[in-house]
Amino acid sequence: MSKLYIVPTPIGNLEDMTFRAITVLKQADLILAEDTRTSGKLLKHFEINTPMQSHHMHNEHKTVESVVKRIAAGETVALISDAGTPAISDPGFLLSRACIENQIEVECLPGATAFVPALVNSGLPNDKFVFEGFLPVKKGRQTRLTFLAEESRTMIFYESPHKLLKTLADLKQYFGEDRPVSVSRELSKLHEETVRGTLHEVEEFFKRKAPKGEIVIVLGGKKNK
Repeated sequence: MSKLYIVPTPIGNLEDMTFRAITVLKQADLILAEDTRTSGKLLKHFEINTPMQSHHMHNEHKTVESVVKRIAAGETVALISDAGTPAISDPGFLLSRACIENQIEVECLPGATAFVPALVNSGLPNDKFVFEGFLPVKKGRQTRLTFLAEESRTMIFYESPHKLLKTLADLKQYFGEDRPVSVSRELSKLHEETVRGTLHEVEEFFKRKAPKGEIVIVLGGKKNK
């Protein structure tokens, strides 16, 4: 039966690829990849020879309609991103929504995503949390931080290494230097590291040691008095 599969891929360690993900990718008629060069290495490693087509944030608006038509005509399509679960701060939402609107079955496989291990590693409350992804770079950043200053749940942010210090400084300004935070980088990779402490302590740590790799920030919520 034709459908759209959302297929998570490893965020670092290739051993995190599931047997089911490999089977789905091998049996699909087409794989949509965020970056075909990056995904090409993954597919080669697992001996997956399925045809691949690029599907990223710059072209997804244009390609969604044609992909939906292919699935409706009987093809099975698998969507992957460079790492982790598609549609989590990556392309995927537009296509899955279009498929659902056209009564096409969508199935998301369980698998790797960066924020779950970062949250569990943090030692911060994880019974309730809010995933914020990337903060706005300029427009809307102050508004969002002001809004989140009253958030009592644990908050999760994604950040790039060259913007980490700026973001930590902004968080310190809006949440206070004593707010607990955990920063995880290079999750599942050889140099995986989690740094925990107050915003001031963690900022000072990364001033001494320049961060590298993909980063997840887990920030404690406001304590109700």
